[in-house]
Amino acid sequence: MSTTLFSKIINREIPATIVYEDDQCLAFRDINPQAPMHILVIPKKPIPKIVDAQAEDQALLGHLLLKAGEIATSEGYGDAFRLVVNNGAGAGQTVFHLHVHILGGRGFSWPPG
Repeated sequence: MSTTLFSKIINREIPATIVYEDDQCLAFRDINPQAPMHILVIPKKPIPKIVDAQAEDQALLGHLLLKAGEIATSEGYGDAFRLVVNNGAGAGQTVFHLHVHILGGRGFSWPPG
């Protein structure tokens, strides 16, 4: 996988407003927020898309979701938030480094976009 914008954020080559970090993931505020809370949770392991994850990534994927819930709660949105994972350009993915969007602080409709 080539170096992505998110890899550069992990490596501190590009600044970001980081809200959480551990040995497996990093979470930071989206620079183009689509809701009052819009945070991205990314694995430090470079996985381009969710379909590229392997069985060995199962615990990491679960970790991303658990941390997303903890982050939403710590931001004050534990009662209502949305998680989004886009897979591929046709689904709206623009950075090919797996990431979970945490969105909260406004109403959401169904079905989404």
